Amino acid sequence: MELGTETAEQRRKRIIVVVFISFMGLLLLFTLFSNTLQSLTLPKVTTEQPKKGGISLVIEGSGILQPIAEAKLFGSTNWKTQQIHVKEGDRVKKGQKLITYDSNSAEQDIEVELTNLEKQKIEQQSFQDQYILASFEEDELKRRSAQRDIEKGKLDIAAQERKINEMREHVSKNQLLTAPFDGIITRLNAVEGLGSTGEPDIILSKSSEGYRFEVRADAKRLSTLGISIGEQIKVEVDSDQEQQARSMYGTIEEIINEKPLIEGTSESDEGVGGVTMPQKILRIKLLDAKLKGGEQARIKIEKSSLDQGLLVSNAAIHQDREGTYVFVVDQRPGALGNVFVVRKVDIESSEKNDKETMIQTDRIYPEDKIILNSSEPMQDGDRIRLE
Repeated sequence: MELGTETAEQRRKRIIVVVFISFMGLLLLFTLFSNTLQSLTLPKVTTEQPKKGGISLVIEGSGILQPIAEAKLFGSTNWKTQQIHVKEGDRVKKGQKLITYDSNSAEQDIEVELTNLEKQKIEQQSFQDQYILASFEEDELKRRSAQRDIEKGKLDIAAQERKINEMREHVSKNQLLTAPFDGIITRLNAVEGLGSTGEPDIILSKSSEGYRFEVRADAKRLSTLGISIGEQIKVEVDSDQEQQARSMYGTIEEIINEKPLIEGTSESDEGVGGVTMPQKILRIKLLDAKLKGGEQARIKIEKSSLDQGLLVSNAAIHQDREGTYVFVVDQRPGALGNVFVVRKVDIESSEKNDKETMIQTDRIYPEDKIILNSSEPMQDGDRIRLE
């Protein structure tokens, strides 16, 4: 009887152990299942790891090629243009004929002055006759008067001859406009049959000195890339005579200050509250025998910044009233394993391009995971699940 009772007691204990183990197993199963369900409801995120290095930046712009050295050539303002020997775009040599002017009016003036000279010479002969007559009559007073008239006549004749020579020299010098140096006709204002309008009849560029154009650029970006005077850069030049742009190398001749650019304001704001961005002007010089001036020139400088930092995708950068920040994934121990939590990190961005931003902070490391996208809005301390 006692044996039967003991057997029943052992059976009851086994049943209790089995029930307890089953209960704990079910409890653990439900806990794991509930955690799994809970984890499935957490925001799902995609991440990337930051890269250390310099950021690739671009400076680009365009301008019109202008001659570095040019001469503005004027003809006589009183003469009409008789014949034009060149056209815009022509290459000319030093001394080459450019324009012939109608000097008929000046030559007629010379003929008038020559006539006056002949009259003076005839009058001089009369003074000489008076001198001879006064000497024959031994009239000292008349002789001395005639002598003075002769000397005065000589001076008048000499002055008249100088005047005529100067007029002839003026005609010889101004009747024909010639090139003062080898160059290219960049502007032709003269019109055959018409006089000067006050503008230069011809503008001649000195092609041997080269051409330049200007490009406006962000001063900070220039400094970040280390661009300096004397640096050679690739230039694309459009030409009317060629279907495709020509590539050549130009030299940065000057970097000068330009009026700052103010962003984030309208004209009515008068610049109040805007972001001031210092600007520079790049003056780029080109030397090429085929250039004529007036062509469109373009540059696109791609370089890596001298400064180093952590590079993250632009999609990871956020901004609010307090500043700029990113979300970083923190891995923390939990009751049933590690969990992933969002950590908000304030940053300072130095430069960015169309894909990446270079950030400066001592709270992010290359091995960290930066959140790019999330299925739901996030806040600092939120639990998340990784994709």
